[in-house]
Amino acid sequence: MPERLAPLNIGGLEIKVPIIQGGMGVKVSTSSLAVAVANCGGGGTIAGVGLGEVIEHDRIDPIGASIKSLREEIRQAKAASDGVVGVNIMVALGHYQEAVRTTVEEKADFIASGAGLPLRLPEYAEGGTTKLIPIVSSGRAADLIFKTWRKRYDVLPDAVIVEGPLAGGHLGFKYDQLVSSQVPPLEDIMADVLVVVEEYGTKGKIPVIPAGGIYDGKDIARFLRAGAAGVQMATRFVVTHECSVDDAFKKAYVAATEDDIAIIKSPVGLPGRTLKTAFVKKILASERVPFSCDYICLRGCDPTTAPYCIADAMFAACHGDLDNAVVFCGSNVPRIDKIVSVKELMDELVVETEKELAAPQPVAGG
Repeated sequence: MPERLAPLNIGGLEIKVPIIQGGMGVKVSTSSLAVAVANCGGGGTIAGVGLGEVIEHDRIDPIGASIKSLREEIRQAKAASDGVVGVNIMVALGHYQEAVRTTVEEKADFIASGAGLPLRLPEYAEGGTTKLIPIVSSGRAADLIFKTWRKRYDVLPDAVIVEGPLAGGHLGFKYDQLVSSQVPPLEDIMADVLVVVEEYGTKGKIPVIPAGGIYDGKDIARFLRAGAAGVQMATRFVVTHECSVDDAFKKAYVAATEDDIAIIKSPVGLPGRTLKTAFVKKILASERVPFSCDYICLRGCDPTTAPYCIADAMFAACHGDLDNAVVFCGSNVPRIDKIVSVKELMDELVVETEKELAAPQPVAGG
């Protein structure tokens, strides 16, 4: 009989199926996708970046427009699901503090925060019940967050997401490391983070959740056996009916091959994995695409020198204008061959994982 999957417990918050759908901006993982995942027992995630496009009447206050959209997305999710729904908030956001406080005010279940070290996250989330989950790409980063949070705020993370080099979007590695494949595998990074968790006396209390390059039940089972409490997956959830992006975006995933993937730098230098659209080919050729800034989305972005506007390029992606788009993707995108419902995907992952966990394992040295 297949082994039943144990729920993922994050500080008393129970996710019945230990799969968190990763946060994907811009407007890729909105409330519609997060709710569908939550209603299947997983952890749904709204990406807190780029939820509100800046239209004419919002140009005077783009941050206000973004915060308003974030509130609406969280409220829609809470109204449509009794399951677990959180928000991914990038540290690199120009309005990071406001986004965190809004998410806590709206009582989202958790905040997952990366694209920088969320050293002040507990301060901005003070007084709320929202669970706090930093996203790290090394044991060293995890240790710094644990040490800083305990010293400054007398708290530790409720969970840790460990994102490896095979993920899509903004990655916690150097560009040169990624293009030369000189990066440690996710398994090794997770092992380092598990050591940090144990050193702080929280083994078994603070779940470690790997992400990046996890595709099927065999992958999930492998990480669960290695000490993970659950996993985070993103790329496969793009090609679901409930994902709100244009069908052209989804079909580009289905059609993608290994040769269609590239690593680029965002305007603030963070590397990311993307499909080679016509726009990305310009970026790879060091061609600058001039723009005026309507969004104020990333700290440190100077519109007078930045090579392109990532907000414009990602809005183009979600609307299906792929010639002018950055289409972030994980390394496993070439394996995707169809668009399915969230329920179909979740059911498939659970069945595969339970079957793999129940299979006899080879004896070491045998």
